[in-house]
Amino acid sequence: MAHTSDLIADDIEQYLQAHEHKGLLRFITCGSVDDGKSTLIGRLLFESKLLFEDQLASIEADSRKFGTQGDELDLALLVDGLAAEREQGITIDVAYRFFSTDKRKFIVADTPGHEQYTRNMVTGASTADAAILMVDARHGIQTQTRRHSFLMALMGMRHVAVAINKMDLVGYAEARFNAIVDEYREFAAELGLESVTFIPLSALKGDNITRHSANMPWYHGTTLMGYLETVEIEDEALQQAPLRLPVQWVNRPDLDFRGFSGMITSGVVKPGDAIRVQPSGNGSRVARIYTFDGDLDEAVAGQSVTLLLEDEIDISRGDVISGVEQPARTADQFETSLVWMHDEPLLPGRPYLMKLGTQLVSATVTDIKYRINVNTLEHTASKQLALNDIGVCTLSVNRPVAFDAFRDSQDTGGFILIDRMTNNTVGAGMLHFALRRSDNIHMQHVDINKQARASAKHQKPAVLWFTGLSGAGKSSIANRVEKRLYAQGQHTYLLDGDNVRHGLNRDLGFTDADRVENIRRVAEVAKLMVDSGLIVLSAFISPFRDERQLARDLLADGEFIEIHVDAPLDVVEARDPKGLYRKARRGELKNFTGIDSDYETPEGAEIHLPTAQMSEDEAADAVINALRERGLIG
Repeated sequence: MAHTSDLIADDIEQYLQAHEHKGLLRFITCGSVDDGKSTLIGRLLFESKLLFEDQLASIEADSRKFGTQGDELDLALLVDGLAAEREQGITIDVAYRFFSTDKRKFIVADTPGHEQYTRNMVTGASTADAAILMVDARHGIQTQTRRHSFLMALMGMRHVAVAINKMDLVGYAEARFNAIVDEYREFAAELGLESVTFIPLSALKGDNITRHSANMPWYHGTTLMGYLETVEIEDEALQQAPLRLPVQWVNRPDLDFRGFSGMITSGVVKPGDAIRVQPSGNGSRVARIYTFDGDLDEAVAGQSVTLLLEDEIDISRGDVISGVEQPARTADQFETSLVWMHDEPLLPGRPYLMKLGTQLVSATVTDIKYRINVNTLEHTASKQLALNDIGVCTLSVNRPVAFDAFRDSQDTGGFILIDRMTNNTVGAGMLHFALRRSDNIHMQHVDINKQARASAKHQKPAVLWFTGLSGAGKSSIANRVEKRLYAQGQHTYLLDGDNVRHGLNRDLGFTDADRVENIRRVAEVAKLMVDSGLIVLSAFISPFRDERQLARDLLADGEFIEIHVDAPLDVVEARDPKGLYRKARRGELKNFTGIDSDYETPEGAEIHLPTAQMSEDEAADAVINALRERGLIG
């Protein structure tokens, strides 16, 4: 879809050249539900003559079937493409549209207004230069208006147009417009939004969209299209920023060519420039700037290039090439703002994957400092973040990463969290700063290591991780296995769920968050014991796959043996050696695994013990035999 220009008929080559060199503005529409976002985009396309005849015919047909404007065209249907959206008259997914005028090209993201789809608004805003915040003139500033405004401020949105829509339904009243402007200005000042423009309009009628409306002679500002064509694009500012090139690919087609490919997110680079690679800190100089069309004398922000360096230094995907004067920082612990985007809550201590630029690392939220009330901006204490919650958290990653504060660079300061099991994006965050302890705490070298300690004990250290429902037989079997290992001269230690809660974890309850922290602590203790050369037996329900994976990831390959002590719920309820299931059924014991808290069955356990069909001695024999087969014991 492109703007109709006389040059298309007169000189197509000149038109294409002019079109190629137009600036590109990415913007989003957001706001509360039914404020008219989709209608506004449809009106922009319609008034700018950016629709083809077949599109108009399709919209006419859809308007008769799904429309809300009687015999008139329902322009919102141009954007609401999903059947569910058309039937409900709402936007669910983020819809992207491209269009252009003589002055500029545009990509617009129409984002949902409903609270449960706030995560989709964050997706649309992540690449936008500006935002159009829709406000229904009848209802004024709503909760979702404030939520979206807070997210825009959080994500560093520099240009916001507040489009006060449906002015036709309030008689085009100037007083109503001014009242909304005053209320929003006060809220925007609290958020730190500085570049805010207010435009009264009617997306349905076309007032102040592409031309000034005769219905509002009291308004002397810009039209919406005028705003979009003139709002500043940040290209020049990005070029003035320090050099950042996150490496996407090490380009090695032959022995004589070794380049580092990626898109320059900020700054300028030339052959001969000194660079530093983070997080390693290695330095060199740029020898060539290679592209498919040939070498460049200079490359700027927004260009994808391959840099060849004068020195052979170690660089991998995820590293960041910086200028030497202002290199990216490195750290492994941060304060962050986090928007939670998943139905399952964020639990401190649970491991996730973190994608920061081209870097992918394991990450854990170690603490939720506070949750932010988007209406009042009040800070409230919280142990978890639910869907659409926004909190300030501390984040720890498993190795140092290169980063900038989000306020300085969205590309190297913004990240997403990914569920390790489902690969779903569950959170989006902004790095504020590295924690001081990240710079001050370092691993201390010791001369006696794990291999030396294990060699002195004449054994291979490992963790035998027994998991299963309460009453399945974990502790009893682990105890029998340890007795047999001890009898063979092995050096062992048994970590039992009940015993650990008498000391190390006595402060923890049985909520999901406490269960996660319980297993995180046990996993760290088990790691230390393996480092001492011991064979560690761990008998815990450990109901969640994520935490069992965390324990596995702390150890070297082959050192973690997951043992599923498998007994059906009816069997363990019949056994009920501690009377816990009876209490849970009577409602006296909350958050009990198998009753009102889930148990996630292992999907790839090294050892499976179906204890409904075997005795505890037979199960212990099976474990010992499996350890011999794996070469862990003689």
